[in-house]
Amino acid sequence: MEPFTVHTGLVAPLDRANVDTDAIIPKQFLKSIKRTGYGENCFDEWRYLDVGQPGMDNAARPRNPDFVLNQPRYAGASILLARQNFGCGSSREHAPWALLQYGFRVVLAPSFGDIFHSNALNNGLLALRLPDPVIDRLFADCAAFPGFRLTVDLAAQTVSTTDGAVVASFDVEPSRKDRLLHGWDDIALTLKHADAIRDFEAQHFAARPWLVA
Repeated sequence: MEPFTVHTGLVAPLDRANVDTDAIIPKQFLKSIKRTGYGENCFDEWRYLDVGQPGMDNAARPRNPDFVLNQPRYAGASILLARQNFGCGSSREHAPWALLQYGFRVVLAPSFGDIFHSNALNNGLLALRLPDPVIDRLFADCAAFPGFRLTVDLAAQTVSTTDGAVVASFDVEPSRKDRLLHGWDDIALTLKHADAIRDFEAQHFAARPWLVA
């Protein structure tokens, strides 16, 4: 998992509440056993005018010109601004994978689906809860200023404009913060104790030699 320290990026506003995980990555794209290749189908049903299927050439598909992420001013956005209950619905881990592989590193919203929020943080996507008035202000600023960018500082726990003015502070569980700052997923956390695991296994099998093939 890529460490998250400070990120500055273009903001894209997704002005919809209750965006569920099936909208983030539709069910037909979950057939793959791989953890890669989902970004091109992120928000597929909203980005395209036809019905997407795995293996289709997305470059040849008709795009929905009214969908925010298809607008040129938001090309390359890495911070997604959303409304209440983002990531509700089923518990698919593919949703944060798709957002990350699309290019997002941060999602800012008043609230998230609980399982999505946990999955996002576990995969290095910083899903931050900010109060409704702050989110409203950010939507207004994003609409008013083309190229609107924000800086998210995980260590300082702040969201700021690029001139250094702090827009908001955010809370994050200390253990989650430590994992994100270091880029530790569950496997990396386990491997931190590799020596202790090896010592336990050596003692365990020495005391029970019949378990050794």
